Amino acid sequence: MRKLLPNFFFAVLASTSVAVSAAESAKPVTAKPVATQQVAIGKINLNTADAATLERELKGIGAGKAQAIVAYREAHGPFASVDELLEVKGIGAATLEKNLEKLSLQ
Repeated sequence: MRKLLPNFFFAVLASTSVAVSAAESAKPVTAKPVATQQVAIGKINLNTADAATLERELKGIGAGKAQAIVAYREAHGPFASVDELLEVKGIGAATLEKNLEKLSLQ
C-alpha cells in the first residue's frame, strides 16, 4: 500500500496537468484590442473648416462664434496665425487657450 500511494498521487497530478493544458488550449481565442479605437480628428484648419466643424470640435465655440470665425475669414482672407483668432468678435484669450492644441493653419 505504501508503494501504491506515491504512484496514485503521481497519476492524479499528471492527469490534472494534462486536463488543465487541454482546457487552456480548448478556450476560444478572442482578439484582444491593441488599443481602444478612437479616430483622431487631428488639428482643425482655421482656413478651411466650416462652421459646423468649428462648432463641433472646438471647446467654447457655439454656432454663433463658429459662424463669426467663418465670416471673419471671408472678410479678411485666410488667418495668418492662430493668434489672429482673437480678432474675431466673441473669441477671447481663454477660448483660444482651450483650443490652441487643436488649431492649425494647414
